[in-house]
Amino acid sequence: MSSTASTSSLWNLYEPKLWTVLRRGYHLDDLRHDALAGLTVAIVALPLAMALAIASGSTPEKGLHTAIVAGFLISFLGGSRVQIGGPTAAFIPVVFNVIDKFGYGGLILCTLLAGFMLIAAGILRLGTLLKYVPKPVVTGFTSGIAVSIFASQVKDLLGLRMGAVPAEFFARCKAYFVHLPDLTPAALAISVGSVVVIAMLRRRRPLWPGFLIAVAVATALCMLFALPVETIGSRFGGIPAALPQFAIPHIPFERTTELFPSSFTIAFLAGVESLLSAVVADGMIGARHRSNAELVAQGCANIGSALFGGLPATGAIARTATNIRAGGHTPVAGMLHAAFLLVFMLVLAPLMRYVPLAALAAVLLIVAWNMAEIESFRHLMRGPVGDRVVLLLVFTLTVMFDLTVAIEVGLVLASFLFMHRMSEVVAMQSNISLLDEDRVDTNDMPDPDQRARLPAGVEAFQISGPLFFAVANRLDDVLNQFPVAPRVFILRLRLVPLIDSSGVSALREFIKRCQRNGTRVILSGLCEQPRRILAQMELHPDGKQLRFADDFAQALQFARDDIESTA
Repeated sequence: MSSTASTSSLWNLYEPKLWTVLRRGYHLDDLRHDALAGLTVAIVALPLAMALAIASGSTPEKGLHTAIVAGFLISFLGGSRVQIGGPTAAFIPVVFNVIDKFGYGGLILCTLLAGFMLIAAGILRLGTLLKYVPKPVVTGFTSGIAVSIFASQVKDLLGLRMGAVPAEFFARCKAYFVHLPDLTPAALAISVGSVVVIAMLRRRRPLWPGFLIAVAVATALCMLFALPVETIGSRFGGIPAALPQFAIPHIPFERTTELFPSSFTIAFLAGVESLLSAVVADGMIGARHRSNAELVAQGCANIGSALFGGLPATGAIARTATNIRAGGHTPVAGMLHAAFLLVFMLVLAPLMRYVPLAALAAVLLIVAWNMAEIESFRHLMRGPVGDRVVLLLVFTLTVMFDLTVAIEVGLVLASFLFMHRMSEVVAMQSNISLLDEDRVDTNDMPDPDQRARLPAGVEAFQISGPLFFAVANRLDDVLNQFPVAPRVFILRLRLVPLIDSSGVSALREFIKRCQRNGTRVILSGLCEQPRRILAQMELHPDGKQLRFADDFAQALQFARDDIESTA
């Protein structure tokens, strides 16, 4: 009996959300919502998939094939109800470098290896470990990738008449400078116009597909006035109006050892980005994803994409959010998005040859701006010195050298920084005044009676130990424990001797979520280091939504005052 229960519990970890949804019942109304959301996401993904493939050093149909094959498999097998998968901007630097050094066959091998790594990670239940990646590392390489994307698009943005763009950052900048007098005014006008159209639509008509409208308008202008700009047809010969073919080029298996680091980078990026997207989606729909099932699905999707000659794929945060806002309820929306993309490719292939590359470069310019995480970067630069060093080092290595090296160095440096901080915690916890303060607080308010003393509408939660990157994500689960959002939430931090920038970021998101739920937050018993870091990173009490209390007794008084003032 116990073995049967154990097997059932194990299956629940990996059961695709699609199966769960169908078992609970799927109705015509669900299909209508999913079909509309799938169509909306497909319209957004159409120009984006082509632009990402071109920026990666591949051909535009490879991006479409990836969005179709991998997008379908991620939704069919994944652990999230609303995840949308496909090629993403995070892969551009590593894919470009692999194709440049090892050819397209080398990329196929990398993608296959990454797929097997992701499946192994899911089977070994490593999904939760990927959430422990420190915020400075993630923001560092994400912002670095944004700069790399911008640097890769200068040729098409300006219409420079030059050969292949060098892979190295400094060589690329030098080549641009040399060929700057050869820019094409028409290409520059198309780029600027496309950026303006996208920006205006996002401000005034945020629900309209800005990417597709900008590309369609630019294509129409180029055809109408015969503008002298490079197009998909002039560079790639057009897009075949055919189904994705099961075709594998020559794969250099003898170079597996050389390609292993790049394969690890692809697997790491796919895992981190897909789980981050799933967490964001959970917050938007109030659900929970299955992280290990999601990793297995990502692995299968990358293997499938490679077998059809595609690119690496993962969950896409922006497209997933679009799916939710368009009314997507279940994984069927993601599967229909892949089907709609296939129809678009077969029907519109003759017209896609006229799409100007300058317009697609403008699309990627907007994508790079969104990836830059300028606000997050700015906040982290106010954090502890160690976090700032990790952030800047990972950013610099990503832009100027190699993404693989940047991630490896960032993780190792963050681990050493963590060990150093833990040694400081031991010293701090040996201070006698801290122990005395704990005894007084315990005597005044015994823990078993804490909930009995709470006024109606007030909840309290205590964190014990450092609030650093490895535990910061647990804050996401705190509010899920309560069936009804409390009016006031007291977060007791007297046993938190230190906090890092990842902890501050998690705390900030927690407070924002409470604000959306109409819950006021009180932080009580802040130690010296956390209070200093919160002030340094501009997380200040406003006297209404967020308050700081010296101890739990004062926090209770604040809570009673808030309850009375809103009664």
